[in-house]
Amino acid sequence: MFASIAQTLSNCFRIPELKSRILFTLGLLAVARLTAYIHCPGLDGNALAEFFREAAQRNAGGGVLGLYSLFTGGALENCAVGALGIMPYISATIIIQLMTAVIPQLSKLAREEGGRTKLIQYGRYLTVVLCLGQGFVMALGWEHPEKIFGEGIGRLVLYDDTPLQIWWYRIQTTLILTTGTMLLMWLGEQITDRGIGNGVSLIITVGILARLPAAFISLRDMFFPGQGLEARYNLGHAVALVVLLLAVIAGIIAVTQAQRKIPVQYAQRAVGRKVYAGGTSFLPLRVNYSGVMPIIFAQAVLMFPEQIFSRLGQLYDVKLFRDLAGSLGHGGTLYLVLYTLMILFFSYFWVATQFNELQIADDLKKHGGYIPGVRPGAATSEYLHNAMHRITLAGAVFLMIIAVIPELLYSRMQVPYAVATFFGGTSLLITVGVMLDTMRQVETHLLMRHYDGFLKKGRIRGRF
Repeated sequence: MFASIAQTLSNCFRIPELKSRILFTLGLLAVARLTAYIHCPGLDGNALAEFFREAAQRNAGGGVLGLYSLFTGGALENCAVGALGIMPYISATIIIQLMTAVIPQLSKLAREEGGRTKLIQYGRYLTVVLCLGQGFVMALGWEHPEKIFGEGIGRLVLYDDTPLQIWWYRIQTTLILTTGTMLLMWLGEQITDRGIGNGVSLIITVGILARLPAAFISLRDMFFPGQGLEARYNLGHAVALVVLLLAVIAGIIAVTQAQRKIPVQYAQRAVGRKVYAGGTSFLPLRVNYSGVMPIIFAQAVLMFPEQIFSRLGQLYDVKLFRDLAGSLGHGGTLYLVLYTLMILFFSYFWVATQFNELQIADDLKKHGGYIPGVRPGAATSEYLHNAMHRITLAGAVFLMIIAVIPELLYSRMQVPYAVATFFGGTSLLITVGVMLDTMRQVETHLLMRHYDGFLKKGRIRGRF
């Protein structure tokens, strides 16, 4: 097995075009990682990084900052130029997609020739606006870190408290953070066009994988805590964690590639003097159509109730508010219940806004295609709606299980947060999905040159 993988990797560098694409991708990813370590001028990034390290040792890595720091690859805790990460671009893209589904003008533009290019351009403009707003808010947060990160952290801004100096710091930091995100966006687009894989997804994945060394250190401390300390975990726990990790990865791979193939029959038709022969094809409906988006939406919504009830409990000294804040914290019973229900809701919400069965049925009818046993038009649309509704439930249940595993490990078994995040949730879903997509593109280049791919049959099951 390992010899086959080594041979495949060797074949990748025998193809000049694929070799240049791989090296180009690795070079730009290295540049992207530099943005997570270059401090913004006028900020003491070392003090914030030390605070985050101490918080990780206390297993306090969850919440808003833990999630955001995950997507920035540690740039947030370093006060780096890439502290906003690629998330404003992702947010802008999602907003444009949702607006396309509900605004007829944008929906019509998306179907026109060159319309997608214009929508991408609108997404870039919206990214700049989001960066300016988020960058200014982040500059204010670094100005008063005790209100954001809690007590125990010193002053981060190195400028004087004079109004001129403070406003210069705010404007400068906002522009630098905006520039950092636009650079990451440009690097991602260059990787997509001239490299291998999806550039934006690879940048996020590399940022997630950059936390592996810290996770390994926390994992080592679980079983070998140091001199004079007794380990709470034994060999049985280690075997259970390995089995769980392999099972979760296998499940993610299976469900990510799973699809229901709807058979489609094309009738013979004549267009002008040309006669197009009929044939049989299929319409693939992915089981996990919404990907990782429901988990991200659910986490984003549940970020705020805990903080709101916690502040209300402190202000009015009401026990009910404090109890609700504790139950809505990571791993709390109410949190887990709402978390799973929101994942279910957002799974259907994303499919409802992105899967257009009316357009698919209309396109099939225009091209002379039909589903055997189903009438073209409204009946086909209803059939696709019902089929997608059923498989979305299976995908949503899978997402709920994958999302809850890290929460249970962290809250019930006291597994360090840095370790628990790699046993499911957003991190593993994104990493496995991006790796599968990148492998698919590499295999395409290999098969075109008659080389074997990563699997014996030369293809990834369910991808072709």
